Amino acid sequence: MDGGQCRWADSPGRGRRCTPAAGTVVPGDREHRGAVGGRGHREGAGRSVVPQLRVRRFRRGNTKCPRQTFVEQIPGLTRRHGQRTGRLRSTLTAVGLALAGRAGARLAAGLGMSISRSTVLRLVKALPEPEVPTPRVVGVDEYATRKGRRYGTVLVDVETRRPIDLLPDREASSLAAWLAQRPRIEVVCRDRAPFFPEGATAGAPQATQVADRWHLWHNLGEAAERAVARHRQCLRVLVPDRERKTEPPAPPAEKADSPWRSERFANRVRVRHATVHALLEAGHSRRSIGRQLNMTHRTVKSLADAAKPEDLFRGQWQHNGTSVLDEYKPHQDERWDEGCTNALKLWEEIVPLGYRGSYGRVSAYLRQKRTSPRPAAAQPPAPRVVTRWILSRPETLTEIEQLRLKAVLANCPELDALTGHVRSFAHMLTERQGERLPQWLDAVRQDDLPSLHTLAAGIDRDRDAVIAGLTLPWNSGVVEGHVRIKMLKRQMFGRAGFHLLRKRVLFYS
Repeated sequence: MDGGQCRWADSPGRGRRCTPAAGTVVPGDREHRGAVGGRGHREGAGRSVVPQLRVRRFRRGNTKCPRQTFVEQIPGLTRRHGQRTGRLRSTLTAVGLALAGRAGARLAAGLGMSISRSTVLRLVKALPEPEVPTPRVVGVDEYATRKGRRYGTVLVDVETRRPIDLLPDREASSLAAWLAQRPRIEVVCRDRAPFFPEGATAGAPQATQVADRWHLWHNLGEAAERAVARHRQCLRVLVPDRERKTEPPAPPAEKADSPWRSERFANRVRVRHATVHALLEAGHSRRSIGRQLNMTHRTVKSLADAAKPEDLFRGQWQHNGTSVLDEYKPHQDERWDEGCTNALKLWEEIVPLGYRGSYGRVSAYLRQKRTSPRPAAAQPPAPRVVTRWILSRPETLTEIEQLRLKAVLANCPELDALTGHVRSFAHMLTERQGERLPQWLDAVRQDDLPSLHTLAAGIDRDRDAVIAGLTLPWNSGVVEGHVRIKMLKRQMFGRAGFHLLRKRVLFYS
């Protein structure tokens, strides 16, 4: 009976609410008892049940009231105008929070609780607003309702690691209004997007803003990779015999007896030519030869008319020493020696120069260079690889990587200075020494590293928040990794309006 549905079929005035006031029931009124039936399902067993309830019905003495009778409710089992018991309703709501409409309806049907997907979503939307205390430390980040076009704002209690609210946009004014209603907030964790600092400053001037440490390290890694790419030539120190130009591989010698570029196809033609001429000398007719070798009359005629197989070497299979790529091969070789081995990129570079050939021809030429027994030149490490060496702890690198990095830094003073700045920032981040940030920024500006200068300018505009992020223990990690908004949104594709998505995030996450 706990999982059943109850329909008050004999209750007059259904749909109208009129709660009797105290003292309006006339003493001596008749007390009505009756059996109230209903349809329902019992969760777990999967069988339909009809609960029989005996309840009292009261009649009002005031004839002016539109509602004359009232049926008592059973606490924990029935509710006014409800078709389901409280337990069944809460179970279906929990299913809807976890699986949304369509999947939730399928699971409920398997458990013996028949319900439509739209009703599941209505039960979720009917949930009351959760009562969440005002957080002391709040994390702010954006989420995409439509990637690249529409974004919202999610707010998370960093201490309890639970989302507390969703905003329909990522405007600074919306964030400021939300923070202004909660003056007890002490810390705001955020990234360095421009609308979050503006909203936090306007809405919570009393709060300390903390820049996220992961984003700071990620931005430093991107700036370091750009700096290494600008000094790509310095990486040639790791290539042995770099002072001597490697001779290009000699083209394969062409066989005098095979003017075709495909030796296998040429041998097949030779065998068929010899077979046809042997049968002709044995006295067979061309029609008989075609039937025996399963050839058309035109094929037998061409083989019979050719005095030797080389007479058939013509057309697209004939070897031709020229190529539309020949004019651009010096450019390809030069870029290959510089370390660029991406065929698509090299093809895109020569198209503006007038190349009208296909990408496949460029790819085949580079494939030949890769598989050549004598490669055109040894390749230096990619900038991303060297950046990984610089960003890693020295003790985590292998002995060979440490030696190669040491050779690069000894040959390039700029990369040596870059490594020093990166490791200094890493020490400052891990040891929570944010007070050293001004000295680090001054040291960066003294070296010829434009990519780090751009990073330093961005950090300087948000210096207080960055110093707090490098000093305080708070960060936005719980905002980045503990809110499953993307999964919840995809479960309700086409139905995930903001209000429904907000309910699922607040109750389910």
